[in-house]
Amino acid sequence: MALILTFLGKGGTGKTTIAIAAAKQLAAQGKRVLLAFTEPASATALLLGTPIGSTCTEVAANLEAVVLHSTELLEKSWEEVKKLEAQYVRTPFFKSVYGQELGILPGMDSALALNAIREYEQSGKYDAIVYDGAGDRESLRMLGIPEIASWYIRRFRQVFIDSDLGKNLSPFLGPISSAVLNVDLTQDNFSGPTKQVNNILDDGKEAIANPQRVAAYLVTTGDPVAIATARYLWGSAQQVGLTVGGVILNKSVMPDTEAAEAAASLQDLYQFFDRELTATDTTSEEFVNLPVSIVPYSAVHAWEPIMAALPNLAQTPQSPAPLTININERKVTLFLPGFDKKQVKLTQYGPELTIEAGDQRRNILLPPQLSGKPVTGAKFQEGYLIVSF
Repeated sequence: MALILTFLGKGGTGKTTIAIAAAKQLAAQGKRVLLAFTEPASATALLLGTPIGSTCTEVAANLEAVVLHSTELLEKSWEEVKKLEAQYVRTPFFKSVYGQELGILPGMDSALALNAIREYEQSGKYDAIVYDGAGDRESLRMLGIPEIASWYIRRFRQVFIDSDLGKNLSPFLGPISSAVLNVDLTQDNFSGPTKQVNNILDDGKEAIANPQRVAAYLVTTGDPVAIATARYLWGSAQQVGLTVGGVILNKSVMPDTEAAEAAASLQDLYQFFDRELTATDTTSEEFVNLPVSIVPYSAVHAWEPIMAALPNLAQTPQSPAPLTININERKVTLFLPGFDKKQVKLTQYGPELTIEAGDQRRNILLPPQLSGKPVTGAKFQEGYLIVSF
């Protein structure tokens, strides 16, 4: 099991530099590290000092790097799709379509990158994987794929079974599926062909929710826009169940004349994150602040000062859990820093609870004790949305 780390923040805050320094720090601790990029190989080669491509390349002791090329990943994934089709369909028809013919549709890049990271993690070759993606909402959507995809499978399957069409077709599914497929798609085992997919999605959801397996850090400068972006991404990360372990104030990307101005804003940065963590309706002095690490400016680009300034990334972040469910108290608590109650929408159309905050929507599968129970109240308290049933 490998630790997967990623970095979130506005473009231009030095996320790639921080990712490389993080990978170097972990490798220096004796961890077997894979540094995965989505940037063009030419750009990353300049920072690493060695060419890298779509196959893992050793760039230092304990450290390998790879560029995730979507077209190559699509070809590989398409072959897996054809193998899966052959397993379930008596007369496969995808075999006449070749992966080399396929183009990349919007959204494919994220799904392909996530699957590649999953495969690298399951290979057992690495103790840590540092993913340098876009670091914005698209990265969060990528990490939210297991939760969202499993919701679509779960809800649409049940909707079909409960529909008149599903009930009318149910007596015929057995004979038809036996003739066409290698499985019997009756109502009782309708999910048979998707069992393998569901297992992968369930493992993905468990990984994202476990800070010992997946964690993110916010990267910002003293620029107010960068801070505001970090604030938004911090709250949005909770919507996919991702633990944010801390903030990295990166002054290494600034010219020397601006470094002093950035230092003057450091106290404001601390106060900002303290305020966002501890204040919505009330303030609690006992609430633990999100830790802030400062990467100093250096006229000479050197990795050692940056590595030393980073927190110990091998340690599990001690951050608030994005979601907790207390069955005895009949409460669901969601950590939503960066948002206020006017920016959050709470709905309950079916057996699940839907929380919309900013541009992220989360469907919470309630335990049987709370499923179907009406919401009796919701409030913000010390950075948390608390929903009572």
